[in-house]
Amino acid sequence: MIGHKSLSLKLFSLAIFSIPFEGIAHEHDAFAHHQSNRYGYMIKDKNGLDITDVVLSERSPYCSSYVGNYFASADDYNLNQKNSSYMTIKTNTKDCIIISNGIPNHTYDDAEMGAFPNKVVPQYQIYVVSKSPKRLAKPIPLSLRMDNAIMLNGVKVDLLAAGCYGVGDGRIGCFDPNAKWRYNPAYEESEFIMDTHHAHSQPDGTYHYHASPNALFKDNSSVESPVIGFAADGYPIYGSYIENNGEIFEVKSSYQLKKGNRPNTPDSPGGKYTGEFVDDFQYVPGSGDLDECNGMEYDGSYGYYVTKEFPYIINCFKAEPNKSFMKKPPIRRS
Repeated sequence: MIGHKSLSLKLFSLAIFSIPFEGIAHEHDAFAHHQSNRYGYMIKDKNGLDITDVVLSERSPYCSSYVGNYFASADDYNLNQKNSSYMTIKTNTKDCIIISNGIPNHTYDDAEMGAFPNKVVPQYQIYVVSKSPKRLAKPIPLSLRMDNAIMLNGVKVDLLAAGCYGVGDGRIGCFDPNAKWRYNPAYEESEFIMDTHHAHSQPDGTYHYHASPNALFKDNSSVESPVIGFAADGYPIYGSYIENNGEIFEVKSSYQLKKGNRPNTPDSPGGKYTGEFVDDFQYVPGSGDLDECNGMEYDGSYGYYVTKEFPYIINCFKAEPNKSFMKKPPIRRS
């Protein structure tokens, strides 16, 4: 295990990376400036703060508290290759703009099952995070068309698998948002190849998390967890630990594994509820600390929390997600 550094991401007045920012003014045109590995090479100045294997400590819920330039060194374990991570965070009157090449700040691709089917490659990612999210009367569900969050190491969160039971080979091709029996990639016995950070790469080489990154915060009750990222709706994402009456404890999800067996129907996988599928879980208000979106009000502000159990990070949006989190269309190859 590589030793971790402890660091609070604070405000920095550093030279911005030498990358183009055309299109940021049109931040609601998602496809005008979203990620593409064709531009990954453009983010390559080691100019700022080294966050290699960093353990964060800042708890400010405001994205503007993290403005600065950051870089890191990361090892692709199974391919025995080194890569560089770059991220910058800017701000304007309404939003924070997070630009990264999508490479993590920690060792990745270290699954015992072997290397990822798709090699991780640098991207050009720009996400816009609202400084002041407005709570909605009704939560917005997660969508296959939208990334869920961006972590403070520049890696995106994309929780939903595009695989469902009975659709194709089960691993990809299930794009109907209403389809049942969607696979849970974070299930311990899942056939999805995931590294020790609950992450893998998409066909275009984009590295992304499906559950706790197992990084960025201390996974023990020694200290309250920091902010480790921001959801697409602008609310912060914290680690798993908070303080209550002088005691630090791990927050719990309010989703519970259903009891008994799945329906015995032609379109059902049958068998016991094990957690292999998203539909194996149900929200039971009051059974844990968090709401249906895996968040809560704490210390005067709302935020989402990492949990060891489903839904792991976030399960819906409490505010309107920014359109910059819409996924890019596929790159057409001639």
